Amino acid sequence: MKNSREQWGSRLGFILAASGSAVGLGNIWKYPHMAGQNGGAAFTVVYLLCILIVGLPILLGELAIGRKTQLSPVGAFNKLSNLSNWKWVGFLGVASAFVILSFYGVVGGWTLKYTLFALSGGFDSLSGSPDLSGQIFSEFIGSSLQPIFWQLIFMSFCMGIIIKGVKSGIEGGAKIMMPLILIILGLLVFKGLSLEGGKKGLEFLFKPKFSDLNPSSIVMALGHAFFTLSLGMGTMITYGSYLDEKQNLFTSAIWIILLDTFIAMLAGTAIFTIVFAMGADPSAGAGLIFVVLPTIFPQIGGGAVWGTLFFFILFMAALTSAISILEVITAYFIDEKGWSRNKATLLFGGIISLVGVFCSLSLGEFNITALLNISFFDFLDELSSKYMLPIGGALTALFILSKWSVKTFLVELLIGIKELKIEKSLLISILQILLIVSSLVVGLIIINELFDLLFNQSLQKMAGF
Repeated sequence: MKNSREQWGSRLGFILAASGSAVGLGNIWKYPHMAGQNGGAAFTVVYLLCILIVGLPILLGELAIGRKTQLSPVGAFNKLSNLSNWKWVGFLGVASAFVILSFYGVVGGWTLKYTLFALSGGFDSLSGSPDLSGQIFSEFIGSSLQPIFWQLIFMSFCMGIIIKGVKSGIEGGAKIMMPLILIILGLLVFKGLSLEGGKKGLEFLFKPKFSDLNPSSIVMALGHAFFTLSLGMGTMITYGSYLDEKQNLFTSAIWIILLDTFIAMLAGTAIFTIVFAMGADPSAGAGLIFVVLPTIFPQIGGGAVWGTLFFFILFMAALTSAISILEVITAYFIDEKGWSRNKATLLFGGIISLVGVFCSLSLGEFNITALLNISFFDFLDELSSKYMLPIGGALTALFILSKWSVKTFLVELLIGIKELKIEKSLLISILQILLIVSSLVVGLIIINELFDLLFNQSLQKMAGF
């Protein structure tokens, strides 16, 4: 199995591909918005602590499980647990990937549409008119054919890359798209800082405002730290399965975290310097991207160029994440069913696209979850982000603690590390503590969401915070 399995071409290629999986649409608008409204730099400090305490041990665990077994999630858990019921954790990861990509592909289509909209000068008519911009966006996502057309094009890009394989497709794409994302974000930051009043955006995003921190902010930081690293959906297990024993998993994981966080901060700087320079509302949330920013770009010099570049990096960020999600499903059918890469990609890429059509239609007049008072799009979003992913991550930590053993995990983790400066017994204790804390923290997040769902009241509100 190990000799015939595809492998990454280089350590850099793996890091860029894994970072690309972590870098998605959430990094471009969700992190900046959360940080700006929850203490700025204070929130960033909490977020980084959460990544190190909660995200890092689970990320290392998933990479180690993948590399040890050289299999996708279901086969990996099956192999390490001697065909026990732990395989269902792997199935949960594959199911999570299917659910997420169904609605994520729809948003990916939006980014592609708006890239071409900006390139054609379409933003010019929206200058300073957020109401008109909002109307156009609502009409676009609420129509039947337009968003589906762009969604299918986006999914075609995604499937085309996956069909090319790990080295030529995923790694090759990451080596092009990740540097482009960094370069273009750097140019947008430079442009934002050059605008009069743009530096107020830095103060908004990075000046510590500890008074704005509250229990809700901490829960939010915990949740985002977990979800931004693509944990709990089998992505890092799958990507880890293409690694050889020369790779240092610890330094690779640190690089993934650093790149993911750095891009999120660059995006926040680029967005808020431009927003403040133009006097727009920085608290517009999700609408900041598709409603507010299209009205701002025409007001700055070379607005069509900057608008096109911004939505182009949004498209690439969406694509790097989408290909990693589809690879989880493709790898499962290659490993467990013996399918060819072409067959697995085209069949399930097509099925996911079909489910995505219903997600898109639910934002208009045809919604199959109307009786639940929620769009099918939002239903899949909440199901995956609030329940499936955290449950998968918590169970992965519990699997290492109770079944695989921390000692065996450490043996795999130390492969590729040339020099160890800490006693192994101390490392085992540290890993045990971090995995226990991770599973407890993620468990609390799940319980908090269940309380909110069942009683319309979160735990921190019930505790009087």
